[in-house]
Amino acid sequence: MKELSFLRIEHWHNFLLAFIPLFIAIDVIGVLPIFMSLVEGIEKPQKTKIIRQSVITALTVSIGFLALGKFVFSVLGIEIYDFKLAGGLLLLVFAINDLLFAEKGKRTIASTIGVVPLGIPLVVGPAVLTTTIVAVDTYGYIPTVTSLVVNLILVWLVFQKSDFIYRLMGDGGSKAFAKVASLLLAAIAVMMIRRGFMDVLFYLKYPS
Repeated sequence: MKELSFLRIEHWHNFLLAFIPLFIAIDVIGVLPIFMSLVEGIEKPQKTKIIRQSVITALTVSIGFLALGKFVFSVLGIEIYDFKLAGGLLLLVFAINDLLFAEKGKRTIASTIGVVPLGIPLVVGPAVLTTTIVAVDTYGYIPTVTSLVVNLILVWLVFQKSDFIYRLMGDGGSKAFAKVASLLLAAIAVMMIRRGFMDVLFYLKYPS
């Protein structure tokens, strides 16, 4: 009984240790304004579908990455910094599209934004994928997968409550906020690209 109790305590301890870095990496509060910008003007049923799509995509990509990531990366010669560069470039395209061609862009991507860019790389990007790999190696599969699922449930809840935040801000405030969020999205994209290049330079300077 004492051994079983110790295992349960250790499991919860590992869960918390895996949960915290994943929560920081996902940064659902930081993603929320970008989510609101992308779904502005979309009806509630479609928005609910997009939220469900983004969470399912995030979970599928994360689990698939945990199962096959290291093997696929080694076979294809892909590094984490490749993910950072690709994800950053993708986000930058969406940000520019939203800033310069807002209405046209929303009609074009409304049916797919749950997968890209919300599911990946906004909810689950290079930081989250890297964190999950490190967490599995450190705390084990069960605590890591459990913490990932709980984090994605939190993402779903926050996205579902975005309408309440929209009503608090009003129509004019939300439109202004959406443009600021697009600039923020562009800044995040540039940051990801910059970090990817820094990782490349570090790798070239100190090859493993």
